[in-house]
Amino acid sequence: MQITPTRLPEVLEITPRRFGDDRGFFSESWNRDTWAAAGIDLDFCQDNHSLSADVGVLRGLHFQAPPRAQDKLVRVITGAVLDVAVDIRRGSPRYGQWVAVELSAENGKQLLVPRGFAHGFLTLQPDTHFLYKCTDTYAPDAEGAILWSDADIGIDWGVLSETLTLSDKDATAPAFKDFDSPFIYEG
Repeated sequence: MQITPTRLPEVLEITPRRFGDDRGFFSESWNRDTWAAAGIDLDFCQDNHSLSADVGVLRGLHFQAPPRAQDKLVRVITGAVLDVAVDIRRGSPRYGQWVAVELSAENGKQLLVPRGFAHGFLTLQPDTHFLYKCTDTYAPDAEGAILWSDADIGIDWGVLSETLTLSDKDATAPAFKDFDSPFIYEG
């Protein structure tokens, strides 16, 4: 597997090897021993799968607060997304900065989004299946969100807002300037 730090070095782009022939391909998307040998020792406990039927579905920016914070390993098995992570750790030299990576069934890339980062994605193709592993189970009382279009963060989603499909929760999430982050940068 190829591990590439993004411009937010804690967020990692991971491309597993694919072994292909005329039948298709085989790829190992996660292996505890291989990842631990590469310095990534995470204990995943929940897998999630979302389907977005249309292009322009935006989900995020989401996080779970401590003590139920989650590291996420995200990937696409059908379709494509623009996947975004935002550093929300108070005191971080990159606080409020974001990174975006296109994940698709075709490119096979994954993104490791550590706790302390808000996460969201925008579908680029219809019928996009998005899978992610988490290091803690879903806890509604710990969930949080930041407004996807916040000008202080300035994410370039590459689309006009009126063309997007959003949940009510995501459309009315708090602004970044009003956000009191539960995460602290530990250097």
